[in-house]
Amino acid sequence: MRTLTCISLFFLLLFIAPTGAEAQSNTPEDLDAQYATELVKVGTVAPDFVMKTPDGKPFQLSQVAKGKTVVLDFWASWCPDCRKDAPEVVRMYESYHKSGVEFIGVSMDTDVEAWKHAIEKYAIAYPQVSELKKFKETDIAKTYGVNWIPSLVVIGPDGKVKLSTVMSNKVDQYLKEHVSTSCK
Repeated sequence: MRTLTCISLFFLLLFIAPTGAEAQSNTPEDLDAQYATELVKVGTVAPDFVMKTPDGKPFQLSQVAKGKTVVLDFWASWCPDCRKDAPEVVRMYESYHKSGVEFIGVSMDTDVEAWKHAIEKYAIAYPQVSELKKFKETDIAKTYGVNWIPSLVVIGPDGKVKLSTVMSNKVDQYLKEHVSTSCK
């Protein structure tokens, strides 16, 4: 009897196991576990910065962020994943900006003309800043722990980091849950 039960259990597990493995392989991968491990941590005060816009003017985060939800979009024109993600970030900007959410593009470009071309190509209407240095040499990447782009950081009205991710869908979900989308 005990042998029969063990054999039945073995076949039951054999029959069920492929279904479980298949279900796991079809779930979207959480890339944050691999690429967002060094990003600025939730709950910390977002570091202020001053960087240049494409036309060379200084831009300071704290001048825009006071009392607002802010999305920092770390990207570059040369980055294939950033180019793929750009329409989604622009869509989020168009959806949430009217509700008071500010978006700021933080480019890792070194070529100002390529950067400007990408801003135009993707119809990015939100402010853009850059150090125009190699990605890993930028102070902003070091300050925010950006080792992968695209990366996104959501800062709350209290000035603290609410979300750090490499996945735009997580930002969209956060904004859906925490921002009123009624027109202001």
